[in-house]
Amino acid sequence: MMKYTENMSKKLNELLEKNYDAEKGYKKAAEIVDNTKLKQFFESQAQHRYDFGHELKSEIRNFGETPDKGGSTTGDMHRTWMDIKSTFTSNDEEAILEEVQKGEKKAVEEYDEIISDTTLPPTTKSILTKQRESVKTALQSAKNFEVVVS
Repeated sequence: MMKYTENMSKKLNELLEKNYDAEKGYKKAAEIVDNTKLKQFFESQAQHRYDFGHELKSEIRNFGETPDKGGSTTGDMHRTWMDIKSTFTSNDEEAILEEVQKGEKKAVEEYDEIISDTTLPPTTKSILTKQRESVKTALQSAKNFEVVVS
């Protein structure tokens, strides 16, 4: 049975944290916007990120590691979605969508970086690849919404 390298463990736990943050960010966004379609989009993304977190946690456990519980604040990973929380005092849907796009672009880069690591076990790689594609779809949807709300 293969084990994650220490570095890989750390990266996967950071990704897990990032998904917790994205989930919170999307929930907050859903509470703030008035646009029903946008609200539904944010709610469904929050649910996706919640599911991603669960998939990552069980995958991390499968490799004998301990997943982070969530709620820690590991530097940069959190800043993007924290920015959203400060933007969220306003009712500016366009600004919120821009923040979402920034967050998701960063997420795609983080997924790319981990997926490109050759020490990554195939099962983990396939989970991450699926999640990354979902994030890319969300990013595209956010761009499409921006055209509608602006």
